[in-house]
Amino acid sequence: AGNHPLHQRVTRAARFAALVLLILPLLAPDEGHAEAARPNIVLVMCDDLGWADLKSFNPTAQPLTPSLNAMADAGMKFSRFYAAAPVCSPTRGSCLTGRHPSRYGIPTANAGHMLAEEVLLPELLRETGYVTGHFGKWHLGTLTFSLKDSNRGKPGDRTHFSPPWEHGYNRVFATEAKVPTFDAMWSPAKHDGKTWEPVSDRSTAINYGTRYWNERGIEVTDHLDGDDSRVIMDRAIPFIQSAAEAGKPFFTTIWFHAPHLPVVAGSPHTNHYDGASLYERNYFGCITALDEQIGRLRETLRNLHVADNTLIWFCSDNGPEGQATSAPGDAHPFRGRKRSLYEGGVRVPGIVEWPAVVPAGLSTDIIAVTSDFLPTILDALDSKMPDERPLDGVSLMPSLRGDIDHERSQALGFQFGQQAAMQKDDWKIYTGDRGAHWELYNLQKDPGETHDLSGTAPERKQDLIAAFMTWQKSCKHSNHGADYVSSKTR
Repeated sequence: AGNHPLHQRVTRAARFAALVLLILPLLAPDEGHAEAARPNIVLVMCDDLGWADLKSFNPTAQPLTPSLNAMADAGMKFSRFYAAAPVCSPTRGSCLTGRHPSRYGIPTANAGHMLAEEVLLPELLRETGYVTGHFGKWHLGTLTFSLKDSNRGKPGDRTHFSPPWEHGYNRVFATEAKVPTFDAMWSPAKHDGKTWEPVSDRSTAINYGTRYWNERGIEVTDHLDGDDSRVIMDRAIPFIQSAAEAGKPFFTTIWFHAPHLPVVAGSPHTNHYDGASLYERNYFGCITALDEQIGRLRETLRNLHVADNTLIWFCSDNGPEGQATSAPGDAHPFRGRKRSLYEGGVRVPGIVEWPAVVPAGLSTDIIAVTSDFLPTILDALDSKMPDERPLDGVSLMPSLRGDIDHERSQALGFQFGQQAAMQKDDWKIYTGDRGAHWELYNLQKDPGETHDLSGTAPERKQDLIAAFMTWQKSCKHSNHGADYVSSKTR
């Protein structure tokens, strides 16, 4: 019977079936493996760093930033990267919503809060299996209604309570707003608000008036001394390690306080700047300290073998503080600084590194903005927004894949106080008086915005004004709640 042809066919079929059962698990996508294939995402933001404060953008820059230099060499530099606003809170909201702050009610710093009805990047990613963490400055709402804290937190006041743990973050280590960049909880009894030497004698120090909070809404009081950028990274790295070791894709925002006032730095980092004023030593020193933590982040990703498929995006939230004649931050060659919609207030250093996708050593002068983070990341994941609300950001994936001349598909608008601006390709209009008078500049030929061309190219100006008015109307529509078809519940 064993030699019967039918028996031989049955035996061969059984063996083939057994072989299929053995191979199929190897061919089927492993859940943990599939998750690991999705990119990890780290959005790094510093506070009040000037476009020309990094040697990657300005070879004469004074701060020493070897890690950011290396990151730029390994990835892509954006020479025309913009913060969505010339102050921090509105820009931070744009990073997470893909929308201009005029749409969601955070017109300036310490005003409004992130609304529950907004759809944020960490929420979208967490729904797809990402673990999410926020570390550092938040500034999109208060973090307590039980204690006096920072700029707006106070007992019994829930008006602007909108912490990151209510917006999709699993792990949190956050302050409401600014802190000193060294010994973040302390200051000397007397200071000018800008800078001071580290307070070595705690008996003469006073509490600065701010706090760090975790994802349970509990104040964090341990391990807060020394360089604040290091303190933040000390919390971010264990989060990244835990996710990587579990094979989980992670999304994290690491929002440093440096070099926002008050700038303070320790001797290991200020020693590089002997001969400079105290203000300059501390400003440059805290940038170098921040850069050291960028190096630590990149090394951690390499050691965990996840660097190739991790997208790191670095930028500033706006231009440098103060007057060019008295403050160290550098926006050269651009006009204006923080709080201005001239280039110096909103054009900021932008660097992206993603070895698996972004070719090394690229530089592009395409227009990009912090509102582009969300649509770019969703495009990378082949995902979409859950509704049709208008976005101001566009996907930059074509450029990240090497098309450095890919043109932006829509004009880029700005509003801040009485100022407004809009740019398309090389052209930009600006007004400082709510549109009573518009200026026109060609940024390719005149990046310093010194030659108003409104009298010589009136049609170009009118086209941009018309585009701005249409965009402004859309923003007003959003700000009145028209985009919120259904509200999220807290």
